[in-house]
Amino acid sequence: MIDAVLPVIGIALAYAIGAFPLGGLIIRALTGTDPGRLNAHNLGMENSIRLIGLPTALLALLVDVLKGFLAVGLGGGGPWAVLAAYVGHVHPIAPLLLVGNPRGRGIGLLFGALASLHLFGGISTVLVSIPVIVFALILGWLGFVSFATLAGIATLFLESLVVPGLPVAPIVILLAVSVWRHKSNLARMVDGTEVRFGTPPSVTSLDPNTVISAFMVHPMRIEDLWQSRSQAFLLRLFPKGPIGEVLVRLVLPRFRPTFVDIIDGIELPEGRKLKVLLLVGPLLPDQIREHQKVATRMVIQGARLARDLGAETFGLGGFWSTVGDKGEAVQKAVPDIAITNGGAFTAGTVKAAIPGLLKSFQEEGGALEETTAAVIGANGVVAFGIARMIAGEVGELILVGRNADRLERSAQTLATKFPQTRITTTQDINTVELASLIFTATSDPNPVLYKRHVKTGAWVFDLGRPVDVDDSVRTVQGVHIIPGGVVRPPGRMQTQVDMHFGDGLIPACLAETMIMAATRAFDKASLGPNTRTKDIEFYLKEAESLGFEIITKDENLAIASPEL
Repeated sequence: MIDAVLPVIGIALAYAIGAFPLGGLIIRALTGTDPGRLNAHNLGMENSIRLIGLPTALLALLVDVLKGFLAVGLGGGGPWAVLAAYVGHVHPIAPLLLVGNPRGRGIGLLFGALASLHLFGGISTVLVSIPVIVFALILGWLGFVSFATLAGIATLFLESLVVPGLPVAPIVILLAVSVWRHKSNLARMVDGTEVRFGTPPSVTSLDPNTVISAFMVHPMRIEDLWQSRSQAFLLRLFPKGPIGEVLVRLVLPRFRPTFVDIIDGIELPEGRKLKVLLLVGPLLPDQIREHQKVATRMVIQGARLARDLGAETFGLGGFWSTVGDKGEAVQKAVPDIAITNGGAFTAGTVKAAIPGLLKSFQEEGGALEETTAAVIGANGVVAFGIARMIAGEVGELILVGRNADRLERSAQTLATKFPQTRITTTQDINTVELASLIFTATSDPNPVLYKRHVKTGAWVFDLGRPVDVDDSVRTVQGVHIIPGGVVRPPGRMQTQVDMHFGDGLIPACLAETMIMAATRAFDKASLGPNTRTKDIEFYLKEAESLGFEIITKDENLAIASPEL
């Protein structure tokens, strides 16, 4: 009976020792920071070392080696003790109360476990040395710590297949747990964003001529979740495969924001360069709207990740711009990085684009004083601002929205200022077929304007995010579609992620994030519901100075979702 209980006690002891966050406690004591946010699982090895310093990183590594040695030695000296110690390290329970989830990867612990396996488990020096040698060779060849670690464990697994007395089961489980633990690092390898060991992180370069910014987007549809190269294979499992929409929606709130790409090739005046770290927060638009607490938590996690990766500014794209009091709560939670919802420059692009659009309309024979214009989404602040800009220029203005009372109040306000213009309100979008000028700015996740709504030769200004104009509208004879809030940055922008704005084009909210970083005008961040006129003017002036071009004409851009 005792002989049967002792191995169980040993495995439990190995787990407990492995779970004790000694390295995390040392990091906290020496840096004063939660080690959960500084680990290589989220940031990569090089970024972690940069944040905690090389001496602290080496000390934490040596402590983990010692912990692995003791855990396996006191746990019975066998492969099951190695597994228990590793699982305890990467999936602790009680230590959560001490330092939060350390989210370690257990590389140092495995080195100590192998040494203990040799001394107390009777495994020969050759057998424990070969995995270490493979680790070193792979690390020297490819430079990826995670891949080298998995290669070493895989070597141990191959040894278990041919060596009597070395059980296969615990090593197979060890390999599986390690693959799961390193999945983020493996994904970054595939996406090209994982930094090689010994190479300074390019996105956190101290080069004074390199400006670092970050921007967080979200998927518009479930299929968009798997746009990155590392996730593309999952698209085959949906929707006809084992991954269904219900399951996906259930698990998305449990994930953290991830770093998927670097937007590069942006050239500023005086030889400066600008890089943007593209982060994805995996919530769908309706989930962001309906679960504000979850969404706010995810945005805060994204802001902290952007900060730790070395960005100076962090932009909220798409529906993220509505979260946390439109960024105010996020800025309060993460005060050491400048956060913006992009509202000022977005408003500025509208201010700059509409006069040019009206001028082009007239140059092609349109008589503004006789023209009927329609504004879709007129209950919103942006759309009403557009209505206010054009009300004095056109003969008739149709305000389209969902709240009839608010529409009437808006119409009365405009009628008082522009008595010469006939202003009507409606909740029926079909009425826009009468308009030669259509302005649309809704936050509907699906298109609202279709071919049947648009007459021949109409001009459409689409400021919706996601876009309001269905692709079928392009088949209308003589139609002009002008994308609102779209900007071309200077240089030759390069990215592996299709943001659906067109080749080399970005949304104005991202451009504001870039401009704020390039000018270091952190006090010009757009936060909260109000946009200051002086900030709008600032971004318009600096955008021109830096070489950002506001798109004010139809460039035959694809009509698609503007986020991931």
